[in-house]
Amino acid sequence: MEKKTEIATFANGCFWCTEAIFQDVKGVEKVTSGYTDGHIDKQPTYEEVCTGTTGFAEALQIVYDPTVISYDELLEIFWKTHDPTTLNRQGNDVGTQYRSGIYYHNEEQRKKAEYYKEALDKSGAFDKPIVTEIKAFRHFYPAEDYHQSYFNNNEDKNPYCKIVIRPKVDKFRAAFKDKLKTQ
Repeated sequence: MEKKTEIATFANGCFWCTEAIFQDVKGVEKVTSGYTDGHIDKQPTYEEVCTGTTGFAEALQIVYDPTVISYDELLEIFWKTHDPTTLNRQGNDVGTQYRSGIYYHNEEQRKKAEYYKEALDKSGAFDKPIVTEIKAFRHFYPAEDYHQSYFNNNEDKNPYCKIVIRPKVDKFRAAFKDKLKTQ
């Protein structure tokens, strides 16, 4: 019997940081860094996306086994590992390509994303209103090869990995111990 997988598409800041988090999650089979929700219908380059003129967001396409991890659990990780209240910004990364977004693949994903966004806003979980956009998935283009598994391949080579990504990964691992793949 063939194993059934599902897809989640999230934009929550720099894909180097967020990819490193979701790659650690039990039940996640593949994480691809790329670009989504742009207004041009062709594969953009990283340089084009960085101009802010293409409309694309840095995003992740996550292939997961729903018998191991649910979409609800992926949403929990999404909400807790970035700031969904800052428009077009995550930390020092500024621009529309760093916006917070959930790009749903079906009606169930849409309903869950909207439910959690509304519940979090009402609960006061964040000091400011959530600005995460929730839109129907249209297209996803994988980023260039050098962006894939960036943290895993460059932790000892790029200071950004040690200074910015490592603390985020460590914080995630401490908060979500029960959701980690066994190393």
